[in-house]
Amino acid sequence: MEKPETRDFRERHFAVRGGVAVVTGASHGIGLACARRLALDGYQTVLVGRTADSLKTVEQSFASQGLEARSAICDVCDLDAFASLIDGLDRLDILVNNAGGNRPGPFVDVTRQDFDWLLDLNVRSLFFASQAALRKMMQMGTKGSIINMSSQMGHVGLPKRTVYCLTKHAIEGFTKALALEAAPFGIRVNSVAPTFVLTPMTEGYLADPEFAEFVQSRIPLGRCATPEDVADAVAFLASDAAASITGTSLRVDGGWTAQ
Repeated sequence: MEKPETRDFRERHFAVRGGVAVVTGASHGIGLACARRLALDGYQTVLVGRTADSLKTVEQSFASQGLEARSAICDVCDLDAFASLIDGLDRLDILVNNAGGNRPGPFVDVTRQDFDWLLDLNVRSLFFASQAALRKMMQMGTKGSIINMSSQMGHVGLPKRTVYCLTKHAIEGFTKALALEAAPFGIRVNSVAPTFVLTPMTEGYLADPEFAEFVQSRIPLGRCATPEDVADAVAFLASDAAASITGTSLRVDGGWTAQ
């Protein structure tokens, strides 16, 4: 058995290897916060998204702050295009599978189209993005990290979110299984499971006073998370401070799932 490397705590704490981090859904919300945080930590960040204008705006913003980043226009549901993007990188240390979505509604009203859309975006694309990244890391001998954006709904249920909960529970199971396959190569796989986060995707739901009150009542800390809260968790899992953590779900949920 390989002996763990011993380093001074000051060297271990959020140590950065100056590598390359790919973040999907990076043009706004949680993905943008994760990309910015990793860039601030010294990673060359690849911003993946579907909209050229949004990505270019983010890239220019990063450049103005002296952060290394480049945009890559790619729909993660185009599996071949994303695999080609990963294959074309000179280096890959971190993949943050953040792209995802939701179409809430009563179970009896779920259409096959909505079901397929959510499974394709939240599960299928994440699965094959991870496959492409793992192959690249193995090929290069990189002891990297794959971080999957899950949700507290990967641990509990909520009405009108049957398909979303299904996809996030799938991500949690996938994370554990892949962590076991990747561990012999020194590659770690974890998930981050946020509560409701104040983003463009959730602002419509939280605009309903009754639903907003329900959400706040379920969070013991009394507030929704911010994108930066989630980005901090991602940065920790990406860092050497989490060198012995794999197959784990880090819940950024304000205590929701502790009840």
